[in-house]
Amino acid sequence: MKRIFLFLATNLAIIVVLSISLRLLGVERILDEQGVGLDLKSLLIFAAVIGFGGSFISLAISKWMAKRSTGAQVIEQPSNEVERWLVDTVRRQAERAGIGMPEVAIFPSQAPNAFATGMNRNKALVAVSSGLLNSMDKDEVEAVLGHEVAHVANGDMVTLTLIQGVVNTFVIFLSRVIGHTVDRVVFKTEQGHGPAFWVTAIIAELVLGVLASTIVMWFSRQREFRADTGGANLASRQKMIAALERLKRSTGPGPAQLPDELAAFGIAGGIGQGIKKLFMSHPPLEERIEALRRSA
Repeated sequence: MKRIFLFLATNLAIIVVLSISLRLLGVERILDEQGVGLDLKSLLIFAAVIGFGGSFISLAISKWMAKRSTGAQVIEQPSNEVERWLVDTVRRQAERAGIGMPEVAIFPSQAPNAFATGMNRNKALVAVSSGLLNSMDKDEVEAVLGHEVAHVANGDMVTLTLIQGVVNTFVIFLSRVIGHTVDRVVFKTEQGHGPAFWVTAIIAELVLGVLASTIVMWFSRQREFRADTGGANLASRQKMIAALERLKRSTGPGPAQLPDELAAFGIAGGIGQGIKKLFMSHPPLEERIEALRRSA
């Protein structure tokens, strides 16, 4: 859950700021000329501007936020053999994957984890935790790096942003339709919008946002399987399986810690049971390992 929360929380905050700003500027004109019915075309445009605007601003600042929130230090000039090997490995994998050389960074964390982010597949950031370097051998770290490079090569950050933008658009659109309906049918407001519209729209937006996040989480889980396959191609299938098995032993019952904003972009996620599984950004490690074994 923590992996996706940062992206979603930032996205939600930006949506709120954009919505308030447009309202103050008088842009949110969603009623018809008589002030009675909804202008659905204007509402859809407004929802799309807010929905996609929040997602793309989140993506645009993702590298900056990642560095700030994790304390990741980009390796500008390798100072030791480990840093030199990390940079050389990512460079080799990036060339094989056909992408530009990402920035390579190490962030302080006892938990073994790694993430990739950035709005451009040729200017991405790949970071590993100090805990991952201390707990894994080179073959396993190579597989983890391959997994993250595969995320970049697959364009997962951009695709996730587009999906979030579509989801945001429909949440904003439907919440205002629901608010308008309740205001007209239940509270009998005949013109303009009364307090019931705003209260209902806010509640509907929160509820629909939670439900819609299950769609984003489903996609996030699918892209992990693809990134595992990519990591297996860039390192080897056995190295990728060994890395996931090491993560399984290391993380135990809880998730490897990353700031909330980056949870969706790490290599490992939490464990959920029942309905919590719908909100997991990563499939269980057992399923990922089994998928790689079946693909062999």
